[in-house]
Amino acid sequence: MAAPTAHATKGTGVAGEDKQSLLEGFKAFLTRGNVIDLAVAVVIGAAFTNIVNSVVKGVINPIVGAFGTKDLESYSSCLKGSCKTVNGEVDGIQIMWGSVLSATLSFLITAAVVYFLMVLPMAKYLARKSAQDRAKAGVEEVMEVSELEVLKEIRDALISQRGSGHGSAS
Repeated sequence: MAAPTAHATKGTGVAGEDKQSLLEGFKAFLTRGNVIDLAVAVVIGAAFTNIVNSVVKGVINPIVGAFGTKDLESYSSCLKGSCKTVNGEVDGIQIMWGSVLSATLSFLITAAVVYFLMVLPMAKYLARKSAQDRAKAGVEEVMEVSELEVLKEIRDALISQRGSGHGSAS
């Protein structure tokens, strides 16, 4: 069966098997359920990004802009020339560092909200669940140890019976 695959892919049997395993791996990925979780995360992330961007543009930028201009994104520096608009074109080389600052603030706020509202509570929940699982495992481990002790006693009894039986037959 590997030979037709090798001829169909115009390569070695290994290449055909790689293509099959690649497709099988992709199928397994799709059927695992992670794709649905990922799609939901992307949609929620996109909606969440819109909220954070609105907060940054509507609240944070005006507060930061209160120390200078009203619009944070209009902060800029000129490397060459006067950076004045002449006939619709900017004269000189303008660095728009205000938009970088705005994007950085947006990123930091998004990261803080994700960390404090999603990551930290989930970590606490998982730690609590892990502690509960360890406590349950401790009870099961005690039971396993007692079962192990019983099995050892049975083994020792069988060995002693076998030893006494062989000793009397000799």
